[in-house]
Amino acid sequence: MCRSVDVKQAVLAKNDDLAHTLRDDLARRGVTVVNLLSSPGSGKTELLGRVLARAVGRGVPVAALTADLATENDARRLARSGAPVQQVLTDGLCHLEARQVRRRLEGWLPDDTAVLFVENVGNLVCPASYDLGETLRIVLMAVTEGEDKPLKYPTAFGSAHLVVTTKTDLAAPAGFDEAAFRANVHRVNPGVEIVRTCARTGEGVDTVLDRALATRHAAPPHHPPLAPRPHDHGHTHDDPHDDGRRHIHDDPHGHTHDDDHAHTHGREHTHPGDHVHPHPHDEARPHPGDGDPAHDGGHDQSHPAPAVTPAPAS
Repeated sequence: MCRSVDVKQAVLAKNDDLAHTLRDDLARRGVTVVNLLSSPGSGKTELLGRVLARAVGRGVPVAALTADLATENDARRLARSGAPVQQVLTDGLCHLEARQVRRRLEGWLPDDTAVLFVENVGNLVCPASYDLGETLRIVLMAVTEGEDKPLKYPTAFGSAHLVVTTKTDLAAPAGFDEAAFRANVHRVNPGVEIVRTCARTGEGVDTVLDRALATRHAAPPHHPPLAPRPHDHGHTHDDPHDDGRRHIHDDPHGHTHDDDHAHTHGREHTHPGDHVHPHPHDEARPHPGDGDPAHDGGHDQSHPAPAVTPAPAS
């Protein structure tokens, strides 16, 4: 058990170092990275396509990376916006890592890019633990998914700078209780902004783009309770079980508490009766070739996909 935790912390620490370097490198180029997280079927790709098209229409230079286990379908859809798009194929890996983003950007990202949108793998478990060098983390949820989703996935929602609801045109037919949803979001992430969107009607599209652009000139206005601690090069963890993240404890009286105890293991902790069972893939594991470019094409690595040539905006 201890060895497993040690390996996990080493993988996360290495990813965080790469993410920190990537964020600094891109910031010097004037590029802001937005990491989009959601479960499969949330409407994330459709909304992102609308945001990209709106940016192109407004003359804002944007680009996108989209990740999937297989197929280039989403890259083709997003390219219709007219923005530069690249696909990352993870070959079964349930999340993106900073090394994959860095490798995919090499020699591709246009010099004038203002915002790079990264559409993560559809999953609210594994991606929540991995910093991709983003400045803004957006967690999306369709109104058809249920008001209690923030309580089921507190790490994802608790690490968001912005929460977005999608498919709001289906709220009434789905019986979506927006007040309950907002209460649940703020239970795990007090004060975070929640934006309503609908790709069909265009509701909230400009707002999402405006929030992304705002982070180019200033830090996100919200500091989530599960945000990583400030990066400290050369820092040595006294306890290998401390991954530098903060954890939410559900109180039977409805209060939430975050703590920084050094014995935590990078998981959500709850009081008896509200135990969180991690997904089998939620154990960070070293990958063949980590840190070795010669092996980056091995199993469970992202395979470079052919560049997608943007089609004229529709």
